Amino acid sequence: MKKIFSIALVGLSSLAFAQISFAGKANAIFSTSSSSWKDISATATNAYDNSGKNYAGFNIGISAKISLPTAFFIMPELYYTTFKNSYTVPTTNVKLEAKYNRVDLPVLVGYNLLGETLGVFVGPVASYNLSKDNQYQDFKENASKEFTVGYQFGAQVQLSKLILNARYEGAFSEDQRKYVSNVAGSQTTIRYDNRPSLFIVGVGYKF
Repeated sequence: MKKIFSIALVGLSSLAFAQISFAGKANAIFSTSSSSWKDISATATNAYDNSGKNYAGFNIGISAKISLPTAFFIMPELYYTTFKNSYTVPTTNVKLEAKYNRVDLPVLVGYNLLGETLGVFVGPVASYNLSKDNQYQDFKENASKEFTVGYQFGAQVQLSKLILNARYEGAFSEDQRKYVSNVAGSQTTIRYDNRPSLFIVGVGYKF
């Protein structure tokens, strides 16, 4: 118990001497199949070649950077995120869309490699799904899971008050949805259990 109390006291003491800064951030979001450089570069290349047709969405929000006495920092963020992912039913070729309107809360731990100029970070992201039921041809969507959890890692560059960042987002838990069709008394149910992996790149401005 004394050891836990001592650790907590040291942590609070560190935060007392920490410097806190805030930034507004906006990011473009692209779906990607994995965190490998091959897949991420292919995602970026396809988006460029197709003039943005592979553009998945965006998010906008606020970020706090808590600089600790060492080179480490804590970076909690809050975003409104919107994007969509598509799924084609193999038997009917009906294209369904899973729309994501979320509140995202990443809590990232980072390390400054070159002072405030270059930093890397990693941490979990909790998401609350704001999406409502949608209709796709004969299918009605039923989103049953409001909370999901993922993870992010990436890097950011700060030039004066301008911030450039890029990150990858993966999943710890899956989004759960059902698409139900009732046609002529016959019901068809399609399950969609997924939380897409994302490549996120954007800009920010330090207040």
